[in-house]
Amino acid sequence: MAEIVTIDDPDDPRLHDYTSLTDVELRRRREPAEGLFIAEGEKVIRRARQAGYGMRSMLLTAKWVDVMRDVIDEVSAPVYAVEPALAEQVTGYHVHRGALASMQRKQLPEPRELLAGPAGGPRRVAVFEDIVDHANMGAAFRNAAALGVDAVLLTPRCADPLYRRAVKVSMGAVLAVPYARFASWPSDAGLVREHGFVLAALCLSATSITLDELAGRRHERLALMLGTEGEGLSAGALRAADEHVRIPMEAGVDSLNVAAASAVAFYATRR
Repeated sequence: MAEIVTIDDPDDPRLHDYTSLTDVELRRRREPAEGLFIAEGEKVIRRARQAGYGMRSMLLTAKWVDVMRDVIDEVSAPVYAVEPALAEQVTGYHVHRGALASMQRKQLPEPRELLAGPAGGPRRVAVFEDIVDHANMGAAFRNAAALGVDAVLLTPRCADPLYRRAVKVSMGAVLAVPYARFASWPSDAGLVREHGFVLAALCLSATSITLDELAGRRHERLALMLGTEGEGLSAGALRAADEHVRIPMEAGVDSLNVAAASAVAFYATRR
């Protein structure tokens, strides 16, 4: 059973994991280096535990202590009880969900390890190239989880899927989908092909086939490539792809938000 400790000093060093959560650059540097990420809200905290992530501590306002009592009884990590005003002072924003947890990161698998996988490995994966918006990252992971994508591969410049906003937007789905990060891109596209995947690039191209055509080909292993906000996939990624694929649109609309496009592509190619 966890020890519940009441804290009334915003400078208490025990709250270090929770300081300045809205400072994106600071958290980008700190969290991977210190091996932690922040789970926000009851559902996300529970999903992080269900996914096997270890808990470092919890930060709760008074009314959430009873709600989280079963978790408190199960963990040995300290639980810090604070007033809402102190939580806001420490984190930098109004913690309206009233519950935060500092969770221990797991070591990421290598892309080769993820692609090989157990029982023959994944059959359908998503490749996210340089998606830097945390809300889009979280939404795309949620789509992947909901629509049966087996794994996600990230290029080196992609945002951190375990950044608080990404985890929050995904409702914890980022914790349920295996993922790995390439060391070099687009040269690592060859690694995906080595494992029998057809690389399908979602793009606007004169040589593209429709998403329905791609789905109709029923490739045994399919990697769906989605590019950064605004610019889409890079020229190098497009050259590395086996297929260029478009989502047919009407009313003069030429493209969708990357998270929306991922949902359409994942649904159309589901097994």
